[in-house]
Amino acid sequence: MNTLNKTLALIAFASSSAAFAATDFDTLDVDGNGVVSQQEASVDATISAKFAELDTDQNGELSKEEFSQA
Repeated sequence: MNTLNKTLALIAFASSSAAFAATDFDTLDVDGNGVVSQQEASVDATISAKFAELDTDQNGELSKEEFSQA
């Protein structure tokens, strides 16, 4: 029974971590237009907090190149 509890805890941890780790460009680019808007970035606290800094051309979107600097 102890092994079952450890397995369930590991599964719960892995699934909860995945839900909060949306740092992949393609995952954030929900509409698939090749850029990440500020609204799309808002699901990731780290990217959202650094959005203005990463948006080097100040167009309100992150290109793959800008995103790669995160």
